[in-house]
Amino acid sequence: MTDELRQAARDHLIRYGQGETDRLYVSAMGAMVRDDEGRDILDFTSGQMCATLGHSHPAIVEAIRSGAENAIHLFSGMIPEPVARLAKKLAEWLPEPLSRSMFVNTGSESNEAALRMAKMVTGGYEVIALGGSWHGVTGQAAAASFASERRGYGPKVPGVSVIPEPFAYRCPIGHCRDQCDLSCLKVGLKMFDMGAEGAPAAIIAEPILSAGGVIVPPEGYFNMLKEEASKRGMLLIFDEAQTAFGRIGHKFAATGLGVTPHIMNVSKTLGGGLPLAATITSDAIEEEAHRRGYSYYTSHISDPLPALAGLAVLETVEKENLIERATQMGGYLRRQLDALQQKYEAIGDIRGQGLLFGIDLVKDRESRDPDLELAANTTRRCLELGLSMNIKNRPERGAVWRIAPPLTITEDELDRGVEILDKALREGLDARAKMKRAGA
Repeated sequence: MTDELRQAARDHLIRYGQGETDRLYVSAMGAMVRDDEGRDILDFTSGQMCATLGHSHPAIVEAIRSGAENAIHLFSGMIPEPVARLAKKLAEWLPEPLSRSMFVNTGSESNEAALRMAKMVTGGYEVIALGGSWHGVTGQAAAASFASERRGYGPKVPGVSVIPEPFAYRCPIGHCRDQCDLSCLKVGLKMFDMGAEGAPAAIIAEPILSAGGVIVPPEGYFNMLKEEASKRGMLLIFDEAQTAFGRIGHKFAATGLGVTPHIMNVSKTLGGGLPLAATITSDAIEEEAHRRGYSYYTSHISDPLPALAGLAVLETVEKENLIERATQMGGYLRRQLDALQQKYEAIGDIRGQGLLFGIDLVKDRESRDPDLELAANTTRRCLELGLSMNIKNRPERGAVWRIAPPLTITEDELDRGVEILDKALREGLDARAKMKRAGA
């Protein structure tokens, strides 16, 4: 039956990028995923960075059971009680003046809703996004994403401009090395102003550019970004798909930065593995959007079952002190990663906060040229050894392992993961050295 189902996957699924059919997966619990051969694989990516509490956390399972017994879906014009409860609970978490939420399905959708709102409120349509950004694969979100493949899909939504990302390890304007002085932002905004058409709407940014290589902007960057947005009559949108609800050791990245955007989007980490996202803003912006006739109406807006899962996530993060745990376990993991960097020249840089890290693999530390081959080979070897890793492997962006385990992961599980990383790197580098000797 296993071979038959694998063949069915090859024959009947549309290939969407990274999906592989050499094995299928049958269950997931905590930080472990089991494949169709009965192998347990340690998940260092929390699924698609969504299973913040770990796979099939009892609180999420109970929320699904409760939701299935009461109401899975309702007419979109009806507001289910769990949605009102989640909005109230989320408002208690949010930095002022953010207080109003709209619950949709995915990060792409929350970004669509936010950009649509910003355009309605400002009356403009011009949007600024950062190089290395990833905001989704739908219309406006895709147009504002620059870490994804953009070729071959025809014209994008007009009005989007890209500015260089604050990446001092590989400065996009060739100016800084290791210490960003915000020249990238100043130059980017100057170039935007030169081409602006007088219809400003929004600046959208991830507080940590995850898909772009886990880029952590320097101190003061977002203070300046918000100031510059206000000067231009633009709303600042934070896409906190991967940074909200404890992942980086804060309730939100905005909380840690001390910078509150005009609109905040949360997604992956809100649903505990279920599709749930939110577009969040202030009373004043919501009122103006409503006055102007803002509409965002979909079949699954304000669905009750995912809202119960969102409530379970927030309550569990509080109950189990997972924000503090992310800082504690992140520090534990960082010390081990630093030790690996001392051991292997191929680890050029380690970036991140809390339990979100990027490991930048290079051919040598002086040139910082990405080692795409080593990254691909060691990622495959990690899976063979029982560790699921996420790799961002592009010549223009680097070869970066992205590590984001569940906030509930144990020290023993982190130890096991690092041991596998160590073994895969050692084998990969030894194999390369052997080939070079044979060639010589």
